[in-house]
Amino acid sequence: MKKILMIFLLLVFWSCTNDDSKSEALDEVTFLGEVDWIKNFGGAGEDTAQSIVQTSDGGFAVLGFSNSTDGDLQGKTLAVNDYWLLKFDVDENLEWSKTYGGSKDDRGQSVIQTSDGGFTIVGYAMSDDGDGSNNEGFHDNWILRLDASGNIIWEKSFGFSGHDHSYDVIETTDGGFFFAGFLDVTLSEGEGNFGKGTSYLTRHGVGEFWGTKLDASGNLVWRRYFGGTNNDRAHGVVQADDGGFVMAGFSESDDFDISNTKGSYDFWVVKVDENGTMLWEKSLGGTGIEISYDIAKTADGAYAITGNTFSMDTDVSKNNGESDVWVIKIDDNGNLVWEKSFGGMGFDAARGIKTTLDGGFVVAGNSKSSDGDTNENNGENDLWIIKIDASGNLQYQKSIGGSGLDYGFDALETKDGSLILVGETASEDFVGLESKGMTDMVVIKIK
Repeated sequence: MKKILMIFLLLVFWSCTNDDSKSEALDEVTFLGEVDWIKNFGGAGEDTAQSIVQTSDGGFAVLGFSNSTDGDLQGKTLAVNDYWLLKFDVDENLEWSKTYGGSKDDRGQSVIQTSDGGFTIVGYAMSDDGDGSNNEGFHDNWILRLDASGNIIWEKSFGFSGHDHSYDVIETTDGGFFFAGFLDVTLSEGEGNFGKGTSYLTRHGVGEFWGTKLDASGNLVWRRYFGGTNNDRAHGVVQADDGGFVMAGFSESDDFDISNTKGSYDFWVVKVDENGTMLWEKSLGGTGIEISYDIAKTADGAYAITGNTFSMDTDVSKNNGESDVWVIKIDDNGNLVWEKSFGGMGFDAARGIKTTLDGGFVVAGNSKSSDGDTNENNGENDLWIIKIDASGNLQYQKSIGGSGLDYGFDALETKDGSLILVGETASEDFVGLESKGMTDMVVIKIK
């Protein structure tokens, strides 16, 4: 009996020791804030990354656009912009790369991985040939549904005779899709609404927030536009817990759907229900100019929105210089929870925001500053990545670039706690890179 007890105690001790070792191993995986690697992709022309998504296999996918026909774009025959999608495996190696487009200007803006392991990509396109089946004017909203290898399942184009742009897409809880962007309502002559409850909507002005709901096969379910008499554009969208949609962008208007404006341009946020009926709208900012570019849904059902601000009054409590990165959190009723400005004396702006494992956020943008919240500038614009906690407090920041114009457009935190930043570089002296052309797509991992 004593022997049995002794064996039992030894097993318990070994088990606890083993668990402690596992815990210590997990604790050792810490974020160092050091650049692990930098890679550039492209050809002799202009190449850029606009969006990144982590994939279910542990890799990631990057969407942008390119007008190159050489280098990494071998096989692309026309020197016009095409959507450009790159898939990286779990070891961060390029797995495959594909372009989508026709003979005119087609610019990819947002990529998501769908629940079946495929992808959906959106942007705006002028082509009605090649991969594109239709075009109604200048740019149309163009959405493509792809399988896991990047092959086209279906593609649809939505627009009128003007410049209609799509900037963000989500897969909805019913298996369909919703994308948000901009309707050139002047050239559409008031058209742009479809579905139930559109009779009360009237033409407003220059441009409108434009939200489009599709089913899983790409068929139009409904679409709505919202705005005033001036320029209003939605850049990001998320689905709310109640099934509605929250679109974020900017507004220059102060009439029709828009109330309580603060300045010449405000962050403008619109929530609609699952059928597209407006539930509320909010203008946020100061008496200067605020432009919002992205929105992320938080674990508590609220929303974090980012862009840039020139103000230092009203909703904006601080300004470090010419333009600052501005991050706000609002609740599900559009009430401001907190706001934070980041930057220095130069021009600083954000373009993308995503949640992180600890409940905070990673923000991608660009900076011309070397003071304030920044401590380095390599010349002109640098890619700038910021990590903040759940309350908006700065945890980490880093500027990366060369003497030319370098921009960060999106970022994410990987499952191991590293950060990946994507954008473009026009610098010929970007440390660690050999320039391929006029601008290159750049992908940076920070561990």
